[in-house]
Amino acid sequence: MKNETGIRQIKIFDTTLRDGEQAPGASLDVEQKIKLAHRLAALGVDTIEPGFPISSPGDFQAVQRISREIQGVEICGFARAVKADIDSAIRATQDAERRRLHMFLSSSNIHLDFQLKKTRAEVVNLAREMVSYAKRFVDEVEFSPMDATRTGDEFLFEVLEAVIEEGATILNIPDTVGFALPEEYGAMFTRVMKGVRGSDRVEFSAHCHNDLGMAVANSLAAIRAGVTHVEVTVNGVGERAGNCSLEELAMALATRGDHFGVTTNIRPEEIYATSQMVSRMMGAPIAFNKPIVGRNAFQHEAGIHQDGLLKNRNTYEIMDPERLGIPRSMIVLGKHSGRHALRHRVAEFGVELNNEQLEQLYTAFKEKADRQKTVHDHELMQLAGQAVDRALEPYTLEEVQIVTGNGAHRVASCKIRNNEAGSTTVYTGGGEGPVEAAVDAIRRAIPEPIEFADLELYSVSAGETSAGEATVTVRLGEALHRGTATNRDILVAAAEAYMAACNRAVREARSAGSQTADKQTVS
Repeated sequence: MKNETGIRQIKIFDTTLRDGEQAPGASLDVEQKIKLAHRLAALGVDTIEPGFPISSPGDFQAVQRISREIQGVEICGFARAVKADIDSAIRATQDAERRRLHMFLSSSNIHLDFQLKKTRAEVVNLAREMVSYAKRFVDEVEFSPMDATRTGDEFLFEVLEAVIEEGATILNIPDTVGFALPEEYGAMFTRVMKGVRGSDRVEFSAHCHNDLGMAVANSLAAIRAGVTHVEVTVNGVGERAGNCSLEELAMALATRGDHFGVTTNIRPEEIYATSQMVSRMMGAPIAFNKPIVGRNAFQHEAGIHQDGLLKNRNTYEIMDPERLGIPRSMIVLGKHSGRHALRHRVAEFGVELNNEQLEQLYTAFKEKADRQKTVHDHELMQLAGQAVDRALEPYTLEEVQIVTGNGAHRVASCKIRNNEAGSTTVYTGGGEGPVEAAVDAIRRAIPEPIEFADLELYSVSAGETSAGEATVTVRLGEALHRGTATNRDILVAAAEAYMAACNRAVREARSAGSQTADKQTVS
């Protein structure tokens, strides 16, 4: 399958809303599924598998509404090799612009003996019967022999030949338990394509789990072997260790196009926003070192790396994070950072330091960095302010008090200094939760219409003296701004992070307004 340029096109089949949702605790409601489906369509996936229609009324409703609302994307109904499942999937997807039925049936001995309690002959007959039944209603029928990588060629070939004869159009050969090695998985497809009668009349799909950390590598091996569809999830979510990660696969193909010679319809600029939405809705935090979308994926603390990046980004980065929709914050300031990175970071905030001021900042910075893992921007600005003997942030959060408990309402009191006006005021706020109360109090101090967008909380140490880290994202107009803070009191960390995000939003908005005014004066 090639596009108009003659390059082989890999179709991205997204199963975040089905296989991804099977991860413990990742359940989504109908409205969440619909929002995510729209985001997946914007991302450029070719096929969406929105759920397992017969599993619950909510899943049926989600698949049905997504089939009606999402245009330009194939919608896939998921079913066991059972007539009731097939009927449910067909009904749920009947209004889709384009649709597919995805049917699965176990094929390995261990599944047949202990789960299905069927013989191989019974499985072949059932596969034939159900594929034939599905073809009465839908043209595109995908068949998956579950646990294919532990099945063995002889029986795998027999099952695949049977479903081809009955009209299956796509053969998905899944590594259901993440057992295969890349060379094994790719070679299996090669053998199937050469040895299965009728294989030239169907397309092939790969579906890999990540139990041994090789889901992406196995999927790439399948692509090299000739598959045209790859089944993935955003952030690699899914049962056990998850599925092949959409963003990792897409960017491996994009970054190493010289090696693979294939393309996808994925829009890289939509990756980060989609990843964040999936993480929030599923309540599944993204590991800091997660490739592509992890917090540390494009951040650097080592002084040597920071110096190289400031001179040329390509010295230590093989992808442009801004192309992926990721806010650029590549320099993380810690005890390994050097003077060059410090000068560069404060310059980004419009602060120019002479050599004496830089040395004073560097000394104070190193002392602070030795006490904590990372020096955040608002802390750096406080240190830089001491070096230049003036406050650099619009506002300073001097004191936070939050009254919490198991009642219905929380109250927060925040003492905030307006550094430009030179005045200090105590603001009180309330809310159903302590963070909401603190945000309400701080918001009263700031005239700009800043909206609270997101909160991430992490533990950065263990034991009774552990500290928590909070990252808050706010929105001012169309722009997003982030602030991060660490504190032994996680509620104080959240308040400080919110204050830091607000300061950044106010500072950048005023800077942009000043530049606009200057241009108008010149004109």
